[in-house]
Amino acid sequence: MNARDKKFLTAGIIVALIIAVLAPFLASSNPDGLESTAEKVMPNPETEPVLKSPLTDYTLPALGDSPIGGVISMIFGTILVLALAYGVGAVFRSRKAAGEDGGEE
Repeated sequence: MNARDKKFLTAGIIVALIIAVLAPFLASSNPDGLESTAEKVMPNPETEPVLKSPLTDYTLPALGDSPIGGVISMIFGTILVLALAYGVGAVFRSRKAAGEDGGEE
């Protein structure tokens, strides 16, 4: 990776983290279209979710519904997604390199 690409990648990560920090303070308290429709269609859902989300509504249970909990969970989620994307990219990069080196005649 050349220096220009590293600078671009670093700038993208910084922008993503800035958005993660500001998002809880700028988010609307009104439900979005999907949540609003779900509340109208099923006002009292009778079933529990199959899996409980670790960061329900972008909050940390220990910190309650505070903006700080939202900031921490958004930063954690952003770093987790970036790490997963990097891992997937590394797997595909290694497969491509193995395909170029092996067995073509």
